[in-house]
Amino acid sequence: MNPIMIDFPDEFFTERLLIRMPKPGDGKVVCEAVNASVEELKPWMKWAQEKHTEYNSELGIREAHIKFLSRENLRLLVFLKDTGQLIASSSLHSIDWEVRKFEIGYWIDTRYSGKGYMTEAVQGITDFAFNHLNANRIEIRCDTKNTKSKMIPERLRFDLEGVIRNEDLSVDGSELRDTNIYALVK
Repeated sequence: MNPIMIDFPDEFFTERLLIRMPKPGDGKVVCEAVNASVEELKPWMKWAQEKHTEYNSELGIREAHIKFLSRENLRLLVFLKDTGQLIASSSLHSIDWEVRKFEIGYWIDTRYSGKGYMTEAVQGITDFAFNHLNANRIEIRCDTKNTKSKMIPERLRFDLEGVIRNEDLSVDGSELRDTNIYALVK
């Protein structure tokens, strides 16, 4: 079956959050969140090395919208349910529809960090993947030195399946880095 024919909701809620697919027009708030958090994102995200513009953010949002509809990559934006404020971005990527395997990636606007929102969002996305996408496997990969990022799968009881040594270069290309692989399976 062609994945484009798979129907599932394009938004869902957790206790405090609305999580939905990106829509044209979301670029401005994404740009603001990235630029407010760029210093915290720079050590881990290659795409965060330069200041984002509204144009580039909107272009990325529109591309993500198309990929969501075609089921190639399921980027998700995370908003506070009460105020509608964008606080994070996540995605289900590296998708294998035959196996029903997904990888979750995420970043949070630094102004909302430390309040449990990202953990709540990842739990919601995990539940969404198991309940609506019939996931058999969900992975989270992160640099072994990214302590904030690896706390999330550990809190959510993902299993640390292993460490891939010398798997990637640091963002600045100066050293080899190791990657933790966490997973939950059905």
